[in-house]
Amino acid sequence: MTQSAKHADFPVFKPDEGVTRQVLSDSAEMMTVIFRFEKDAQGALHNHPHVQSTYVNSGKFLFHIDGEDFELNQGDSLIIPGNAVHGCQCLEAGELIDTFSPRRDDFL
Repeated sequence: MTQSAKHADFPVFKPDEGVTRQVLSDSAEMMTVIFRFEKDAQGALHNHPHVQSTYVNSGKFLFHIDGEDFELNQGDSLIIPGNAVHGCQCLEAGELIDTFSPRRDDFL
């Protein structure tokens, strides 16, 4: 079954200072979310059971994943395994497009 969503279908949340989050589409198996970061904003260290794919739509970020650091620029991506402790710091204002499998019900 094909599903579509409109940008206005989902509200914008502010999970951290200088960060907004908006679901773009979701199903039980997968969810796509956009995060917008101001320069120097941080995504706090956390973990969850979902596998997460992150794509840097714009900006520059330093990711911390299970004690390792990864610097990503526009066009770069990475996979974060389920239950890995991770977070990021925004080095240049930008956007991340994240996909979670399965869906993050806590984002709805």
